[in-house]
Amino acid sequence: MVMGVSRRAVEAVFQSLFILTDLRVLLRSTAPDHRLDEAQRAGVRDRIAALRREVDAIEQELLR
Repeated sequence: MVMGVSRRAVEAVFQSLFILTDLRVLLRSTAPDHRLDEAQRAGVRDRIAALRREVDAIEQELLR
């Protein structure tokens, strides 16, 4: 059975990529040792939480 992909799933994929890009930029800006201050750590926690929400949405949409 072929199933179409919902708009929400597609948006969640792109949002996930944007979040990963944010994390990549942070890692590049803190190279080579990647020592994060408290504000950066808080930002990473927030971005990872957002990424998890997007991945959950992808899973719900594609595996229902």
